[in-house]
Amino acid sequence: MKTTVVIPNYNGKEYLWDCLSFLKRSYVDDPKHAGNELLCERHTFDTIVVDNGSTDGSIEMLRKEFPKVTVIALSENTGFANAVNVGIKAAKTPYVFLLNNDTKIDAGCVSKLEQAMDKRPDYFSIGAKMLSMQRPEEIDDAGDLYCALGWAFALGKGSDSSFYEKDYDVFAACAGAAIYRRDVFEQIGYFDENHFAYLEDIDIGWRALIYGYKNGYLHDAIVYHAGSGSSGSRYNAFKVTLSSRNSTYLIRKNMPLLQRILNLPFLMLGFLIKWLFFVKKGFGLLYIKGLFAGIRLSLTEQGKRKKVRFQARHLKQYCIIQGMLWLNMLRRITG
Repeated sequence: MKTTVVIPNYNGKEYLWDCLSFLKRSYVDDPKHAGNELLCERHTFDTIVVDNGSTDGSIEMLRKEFPKVTVIALSENTGFANAVNVGIKAAKTPYVFLLNNDTKIDAGCVSKLEQAMDKRPDYFSIGAKMLSMQRPEEIDDAGDLYCALGWAFALGKGSDSSFYEKDYDVFAACAGAAIYRRDVFEQIGYFDENHFAYLEDIDIGWRALIYGYKNGYLHDAIVYHAGSGSSGSRYNAFKVTLSSRNSTYLIRKNMPLLQRILNLPFLMLGFLIKWLFFVKKGFGLLYIKGLFAGIRLSLTEQGKRKKVRFQARHLKQYCIIQGMLWLNMLRRITG
């Protein structure tokens, strides 16, 4: 057994049953062989649900309907980052597959990701092809990019899925459906719990790049995603506050001083454009408050402990990352 599936959950009972039911079907590469016990045994994997203090009966349903699933029940909502860290540390397998609770997974997805990681020992993570559950012909996420404007964005969001039929490298894999090499966490650190939620996957993908690893996208590993299963909508006060805070914290944490100075004009422009966007959405003040909250967080002792210290041996990687930041900016601007 190579992989442990880790599913963070917070009041997601309405999604969890489907998520875990479809997960069972991915034990085999071909649904036609679902009755073949030998094939099922070959492709089984451990599953851990880390519950963040749900009050909707999620735990009771899990223990009744899915007794083979390991449930780790936390007493309160500790956020996405802590929940997945708990699951990763509880896993014993070489790989961990992080999966959102509001997903349905295609048969063979996990084994395809395992095989891709086996062939790519220099990869830290590989993300699945995430399709919209409501419009399965559309991409929800085909890998995440980060650019010099300080923006993270999902490749292909809303585009026809047929345009993303090749495997490629990305800045970071979307942690909603991605496989990770477990031992690398010990080297680069786990998900940063200061994030609570949002941009923690960009952060850990960035750290992996600094240490010389790669992150990828696998086009034939398919996951269907409902989207905003926990926060409720694409734009809301909770998400805007946390994502804006984490956007400045992310930069202060992962960019050395000279790189921050180099990118400052682009970052200021990017934050201005985002602010104007959120003003139209009615969240302009929340966005500004979030940006300053991120700066304050980065200057606390808690934030300083998480900063990635510059090391001369990583200079080549910083240069590669800077090239990615500029290239991704051009990709974002040109569409």
